[in-house]
Amino acid sequence: MGSYYNDHTVLWLNGAFTKATVAKMDFYSQSFHYGYAVFEGIRSYKTHSGETKIFKAAEHYDRLHQSALALNMPYTWSTEKLIAITYELLQKNKLQDAYIRPVVYAPANMKFDQNDESFLVVEAWKMEPFLGEKLLRVMTSSFQRPNPKGFKITAKATGHYVNSILASQEAKANGYDEALLLDINDNVAEAPGANIFFEKEGKLFTPAPGNILPGITRATVLELCSKMGIPVAEKFFSVEELKKADAAFFCGTAAEIVGMESLDNTKFPASWNKSLSKKIQDAYKHSVTEKEFKPALALV
Repeated sequence: MGSYYNDHTVLWLNGAFTKATVAKMDFYSQSFHYGYAVFEGIRSYKTHSGETKIFKAAEHYDRLHQSALALNMPYTWSTEKLIAITYELLQKNKLQDAYIRPVVYAPANMKFDQNDESFLVVEAWKMEPFLGEKLLRVMTSSFQRPNPKGFKITAKATGHYVNSILASQEAKANGYDEALLLDINDNVAEAPGANIFFEKEGKLFTPAPGNILPGITRATVLELCSKMGIPVAEKFFSVEELKKADAAFFCGTAAEIVGMESLDNTKFPASWNKSLSKKIQDAYKHSVTEKEFKPALALV
C-alpha cells in the first residue's frame, strides 16, 4: 500500500465511493496492456482561512476531458460533477493538503478498436514535496521528448509517461535529482513531469508550445509574471543557452515550483533567495493557499 492508501482509504470508482482495498479493474483493459488512458494530477490545499481548496479544479477537469477526446475515449462526466465528487472524496478521507489523481481508462479490448465506453477512478492521498524542497541537481537526459507527430503530445496520456520514468530513473542512477529532456530538434523541452523556466538579466523564458505539455502550473507562472510586472517570453532555446542563465526552476502541479542548483554540473550563479524565480515561488505558495499577496511589493 505504501503511503498512498490504507484499509480506511476511499476512492470514487465508476459512480460510487468504495474502499481502495476492494476496488477492482479489468485486467484485460486496453489501459493495462497498452498504456491507453488519460489522467490528471491535481492538488488541494489547506488555505489561509483553514478551508480546503482544490487549486484550479475546473482547468484540470476540463483538460482531462480534452485529453480523453484527443485519444478518442468516450467521456460522459461534467466538470462540475467531478469537482463536487472530489471535494466529497477529500472529506471522506479527511484530507486537505492532498494530491488528487483522476484516471479515465478503457474496458477489456485486446484489439486497437475504438471503445464505446470509458471508466473513471478518482483517488487522493496526502502529498509530500514531489521533488523535495532543496535546489535540484539536474542532468540532460539521453531520452528525447516524444515526437509530436507520433502522439497527441498535449494530451495527458498514461503511455507518454514511460518516457518520463526512463528519463528520471536515468538521472537518479547517475547521481542527479532529476532529468531535463530535449525535443526532437535538440531544444530544451521539459522535465519528466514538469515545465521549465529560466531567468536571465531580469527576464524569464520558457519553451514555446509545440513539443511540450503546456501545464496548468506553467500557465499560473505566466499569470503571476503578468501581475508582478516580470517580463517573460516563450521561445525555443538550447541547453547551451540555458546553462548561461542566472537561475532556473521546474514547475508542475506535483512539483509546485522548485529551483535548480545546476544543469550537468554547471551551477546557476544567482543566489536563489534573491532571484526573481524565488519571488515567483513565494507568489505561487500564496496563490494556492489563498494568502494575501501584494504583487506591487514583489520586486522590492
